[in-house]
This record gives sequence, structure tokens and C-alpha cells, in this order.
Amino acid sequence: MKKELKLCLVYRDMWQSSGKYMPRLDQLLKVADPIIDMGCFARVETNGGGFEQICLLYGENPNKAVRGWTEPFNKVGIQTQMLERGLNGIRMSPVSADIRQLMFKVKQKQGTNIARSFDGLNNPQNLALSFQYAREAGMIAQGALSITHSPVHTVEYYINLADAYIDLGAEEICIKDMAGIGRPASIGRMVKGIKDRHPDVIVQYHGHSTPGFSIASSLEAARGGADIIDVGMEPLSWGTGHADLLSVHEMLRDAGFTLPDINTKAYMAARQLSQEFIDDFLGYYINKQNRFMNSLLIGPGLPGGMMGSLMADLEKNLASLNRWLTKRDRPTMTQEDLLLTLFDEVKHAWPKLGYPPLVTPYSQYVKNVSLMNAIQLIKGQERWSIIDENTWNMILGKAGQLPGSLGGEILALAQAEDREFYTGNPQDLYPNELSTFCLLYTSPSPRDRG
Repeated sequence: MKKELKLCLVYRDMWQSSGKYMPRLDQLLKVADPIIDMGCFARVETNGGGFEQICLLYGENPNKAVRGWTEPFNKVGIQTQMLERGLNGIRMSPVSADIRQLMFKVKQKQGTNIARSFDGLNNPQNLALSFQYAREAGMIAQGALSITHSPVHTVEYYINLADAYIDLGAEEICIKDMAGIGRPASIGRMVKGIKDRHPDVIVQYHGHSTPGFSIASSLEAARGGADIIDVGMEPLSWGTGHADLLSVHEMLRDAGFTLPDINTKAYMAARQLSQEFIDDFLGYYINKQNRFMNSLLIGPGLPGGMMGSLMADLEKNLASLNRWLTKRDRPTMTQEDLLLTLFDEVKHAWPKLGYPPLVTPYSQYVKNVSLMNAIQLIKGQERWSIIDENTWNMILGKAGQLPGSLGGEILALAQAEDREFYTGNPQDLYPNELSTFCLLYTSPSPRDRG
């Protein structure tokens, strides 16, 4: 009997990986019905992270936006999933445990069924509370393995990591290949290893197209026993986004898997609406470079989800750097020159920083310090002269143990600046603080009113 595979549309990540902004709630509600009518999706990624925070820029209440966006899918039995960052919740910085707990309760009430939880350093201890709180709130707790390619990130490493997540309460496992640099055969072996040990645990593959591996990785994941494959769709598939629904669907059927049919008329309606949103205003925030795959990213391994902000950062830094070069009668640089210089520097700096998986927020930290290193070197200065405090917190263990060893120059710099390394539980650094956000109001008595 042919194995039945399910598909998940990553509508949130399609937008985040292409640019920086998302559709408004009225636009999301407009596209929901065609997505449902396509008839091929068991799940839709509806919210999480920047996708909710961005609502504030429109003056929209993100809580109302999530309720409205998840409701159509809830009504027809399509599961909705969110992405959350463990210790950071849906923020870029750590939050207290009581706020994390409340977040899961709120998201479940708002109609989100599945919490895909990841830790940027793959530290199980940072996700233990996420799994606990998700289950207590009535959500499915999915543990995401942040995939990267390095001497320490082996297939066996990830299989063992899945064991640890499941032991801590993860009910499902996601292979989160955020930069798309997981090698296809390794992805297949990884999934098979997890399914051999945990045959009843759902495994979902999520890969970005950036360097070109993800279409093959989707096939290898399916052959390894994956249950669900994440896909994007035109006009936001490929590039720094995800393998396209139509290509993945046809490929997996040809490989002998059973998948539901696609309602072509509904597909064209959903595709047209997404293009309409781009034409309306969202296209202004989508860098054209992000619509292309780039095999040069195999080396630095930077994720598709941050390429929108990366290109914006490059533009600002390039203008400043070129002014500096012009004043000294030196040749200016193009954006491509600076991008390739950055890629080379990431390859140099990443091992020195202990091989943190290049996923939010650590991909930003590695990118930031690498960019500063590159600019300093162009200016004749030394590396590591500018390291922000967030990066130092990562280096010092305040986010958990790094997968690899720190470079000698980093250790020497920490010693020279009298910085102390932390070996405790990172959550302990952020005591409960929910009460400080609550406005306590006691109604005055009739006597007090006078």
C-alpha cells in the first residue's frame, strides 16, 4: 500500500523569507478560502514570530489578526501551526517563564493548534518548558531540529537530539532546514533514524530552497518516512523561500506516494491574490535578489528567513562604507562585492563562534559580527573589535551551551575584557515578571468617591 503524505502550506514563512512584511488581516481573510478550497493541505502555518509583530506596523491588533486568520481553517479541520523560539517566545530576546506559559494559553485560545518550538542552539533544556506549556494549553508540541552542516552537526547528532526532545515531551519532530543546506541524503538518513526509534511520532520536513537542495531533500525525507512536507507556492516559492507545491506534489506522486488532488481553479485564485498583495505594496519590501536561488550560500549557510533583512542591512552599510572609501580615493564596492565578502567572513567566523546553528536569533548575531569584521578588515582594522552584547551573551553561554568550541581569539578577548562564562539554566537569568505588565486597579468604594 502506498504511503499517504500530507502537505503543509507555510504561508507565514513564504512572506518572511521573501521580504520583511506580511499581508494585512483583510488580505489574509481574502486568501484563506482559496487555500482551503485547494483541498490539498492538512496544515497551514498561520502565525508566530515576526508575522504577528508586524501587525503593529499597520496599527492592527495582532491578537485579533491571529483569531481572524486561524478561524477559517479551524472551521474546516485544517490544522494551524505557529513558530516559536523557545526561550525567546515570539520575540528576538529571552522572556520569563510565566510569560512563555501565558503565550501558549493565548495562542491556543486564538485558534492555533500546533506549536513548532525551536532553540537556536538546539539546547533541549531551553525547550522543555515550551513542550510542557504547549501540551498544558491543549496544543500539539512539536520540537524542531535546527539543521545546519558542520563537523559537529552530524546525522547521529540530530537523531539523538530528537530522542532528547521526545523524552522532554515533544509529540512531533520537525526537520527545520532553515538555510536549506541539509544535504538530501543526510536528511533522509536523519528522518529514517528518528522513525526507526519512534515509529509513531510524526516527522515534518521544512526546507528552504536557497542553495537548491530542498526539492531533493523533500523526496529523501519522504523516502525516510516523513509524514508531512512543508511547501510554498507561487509567486513566493523558490528563491530564499520553499520548494513549490506543484513540483513537490508531482515529484512525490511519481515516487509512489499518495497525496490529495489539487483544485487547480482554487490554486490559481490563491496565487493571484498573493500576487495582488505584492502589487499592492508588499513588493516594495521584497528584494529582487531573494527571488533567486544562490549556491554560494552553501558555504556560509545563512537562512532564507533572514535574507530580507540582510539585504536591507547591506544597503545601509554599503552606502556608509563607500563614502569612507571615496574620501580615501579608494575604489567603491557594489552590493554583490560586499555580499560575497560577508559570505567569506561568515565561513571564517562561524567556527570561531562555536558553530551555533544559523537560525534566528543566532544567524543574526553571526551575520552582524561577520559584517563588522568584514568592514573593519576593509578599513585596515582587526577582526572582533566590534561585538554586540547579544552576541557576547551567546558566546558566554547565557543562551545555553554552544555546539562547538570557541576559537582561541574569542577566549582571549573574553579574558581580556574580564567576561564570565555562564553554565547554568538560561531561563534562570530571567525571573518571572508577568505581574509587572499587569495594571492592578482597585475600584474605589462609595465612601472614597465622596
